[in-house]
Formats: sequence, structure tokens, C-alpha cells
Amino acid sequence: MEQAPWQRTAQGAGLLGADGRLAPTIFAEMTALATKTGALNLGQGFPDEDGPRAVLDAAKHAIDHGRNQYGPARGAQELIDAIIEHQRRFYGIGLGRGDVLATAGATEALAATMLAYLNPGDEVVVFEPYYDAYAAVAALAGAVLVPVPLAAPDFEPDIDRLQRATSPRTRMIIVNSPHNPTGSVFSEETMRHIIRVAERRDAIIVTDEVYEHLVYDEQHVPLASFDAARERLVSISSAGKTFSVTGWKIGWIMSTPERIAQISAVKQYMTFVNGAPFQPAVAVGLRLGDEHFDTIVASFARKRDILTRGLRKAGFTVHEANAGYFVLADAAPLGVEDAAELSRRLPELVGVVGVPLSAFARPSRRDLRSTMRFAFCKSDDTLHEAAARLAGLKDAALQPTA
Repeated sequence: MEQAPWQRTAQGAGLLGADGRLAPTIFAEMTALATKTGALNLGQGFPDEDGPRAVLDAAKHAIDHGRNQYGPARGAQELIDAIIEHQRRFYGIGLGRGDVLATAGATEALAATMLAYLNPGDEVVVFEPYYDAYAAVAALAGAVLVPVPLAAPDFEPDIDRLQRATSPRTRMIIVNSPHNPTGSVFSEETMRHIIRVAERRDAIIVTDEVYEHLVYDEQHVPLASFDAARERLVSISSAGKTFSVTGWKIGWIMSTPERIAQISAVKQYMTFVNGAPFQPAVAVGLRLGDEHFDTIVASFARKRDILTRGLRKAGFTVHEANAGYFVLADAAPLGVEDAAELSRRLPELVGVVGVPLSAFARPSRRDLRSTMRFAFCKSDDTLHEAAARLAGLKDAALQPTA
């Protein structure tokens, strides 16, 4: 029997069991477990501290001054102009107003873009481990996900493997750098290779750059800064991670006017418009001074280091996070083979929640099976407490339950 679209979507995201029953996402499962046990939730990537006061106040001002109805379909003019200014200021990239489309977060931007261009049977190349929405939307479109493995310790793409993963059916390559969940930042050399591979297959490149301002030990170079990529490129980013306003769901797409119009034809029947009072507030954020963006980087780098030290003291092998909200910690030195099993026991054992890295990859990725992902986008106090609790793993019974 042919699957319904919802079944394809759920199966693509790994949420449909062999018996046809739906399972919750690993994030929902772990958050529920944190609530039940009172554990510190380092499983899901949302901050527990608010963003810049100027941004929050701008949203309140917009609400109080009537910005509560439908806005322009392409996005509030203040936001569009601020995005254009931002791209020129940080990357030297010139955009026009017709090159930008505001969306309900990066997730809608990705969905609208993928649904605009993918036909059943088309192939979508992604770098694995990958954000689960890529698999879900590809499946909804009837496309085939083709993962290219990223391996420890540097999680840098192997270009030969990328080339072998493509075929005449390759329609799209999704490039997530800075990368979730590994925290890697793809090199300029890697970016140039990706462009050449896309050219050979005449594939669209879609970038997911939501962690662009959370880069600690490397430098983010957007694919849009390479002239060779411009005509086949759709760039996506958002405000949630940069300004700690993940619940606002304000994202944007940058591409040629032709592609923006094509993607808009799909997007307008998804949310139509969204976040009217939040869009001008995000514009305020994008125009904050350099010292604000420097402070963001310094703050999150400090948080990363607090959690990394704690995980290493607990006995994990920790892979250095060069960007993003997360650190990867391999529990193999603790005698753990299955991080999914450990993630379900960890709240009771020490009062901390993380998620298994296997949730972001195919079951065949046995090399990722013992690794967990922990979020460090929390207050310093929470992270210090989590590190202290994790130290208790050395005395815990970590063998799998019967």
C-alpha cells in the first residue's frame, strides 16, 4: 500500500515504527524525561537566558504601536533592509530587496525551498549527522536522501565521498556550516569543492547558516561569498540562535530574485506571513554594534568550555566544538556502547539530559553509536551544576539494563 505523505515524512525522520505507530522525536522524549525527573535539560538547543534587551524592547514597542496584523508577504521592510546591511557588513555580499524573503524560522525556509524544487525520485545530498528536518522534508517531497558521512575527530567532508554520492539524479546539496550537531566549520577549500561538484551535476546548493555568529575557533565563510555559487545558491539563516529568541521563529532566505519568487510561490501557502512585531525587533538586533556580536561569541565559548571540562572529568571523550550550541561526547571510555540507552538512564543516574548522536544519522552509522550531544546554550550556573552532576557517572552503574 502506498504511504500517505505524513507517513513518508515520519519515516524519513525516523519516527515511524515497523508496526506503523508514530514515535515522539528524541527531543520531545528527552524533554519529557527532564520534566518528569527534574533533570537539567541539555538535550534540546534552546537557551535558558533571554537575548539582548534592545531586541526585546523593540518587540514590545512594535506590539504597543500596532504591529500586530499581517505584514508584507516578503517581510517587513526594516528586516529586509537590515539583512541586506548585515550581509554587506559582515561578508561584503551585495543584495537587493528582491533577493531576500522573510520566513517562519529557518525550518520553514528549508521546507519551502525543498518543496519548491524537489520532485519524486530526485536525490538530496546531506552531510551526516544531519538536522532531522532535512530527512523529513525530503521524504515529504518524495525525494531520496543521500548522506555523506562526517567522521570524528574533525567532521570535515570527504570530497571524494561527496563526488561518489552524487549522480545524474542529484538535484540539491544541503550545506550546514557551521554544522549542527558536530560544531564543525567547513573550510574554504571544502566550500570550493562543493561548488564544483554542484556545477558538474547542475544541482542547487542550499545553505543552512543559523549558527553563523556562533563561531569560536574558526571563521565562517558563507558560500554566497563565492561568485561561482551565486546562480545556483539558496542561503538560509535566522535570528533565533544569534539573539537567543528561538521561540520567535524569524528566518530568511537569500537568493536571486527569480528563485525568491519561485520559493515564495510555495512559502505563501505555508504561513503566508509571520511574526509581525518580531521582524522589526530582529532588524534592531542585526544592526547592533560589533561589540555585541563579539560578546555573544565570548559568552558561548565560555559556556562551551565549562561543559567540555565537566564532560571530560566525567570520563567522556569530547570532540572540540568550533561553533554552535552543542558538544559531542563519546561515552565509550565509560564502557558504554549505546548512547541511546545511556540517554534514557542519565536523568535518573545523575540528573542531566542529553541526546544520542544516532538520532541525527542512519542506523548504519555504528561509529556514532556511543556518542551523545549536549547543549551548552544555558546559564553558567546551570552548566556548572551539570558538570558537577556528571562527575557522578564515575560511580554509577553504567552497564545496560536487562
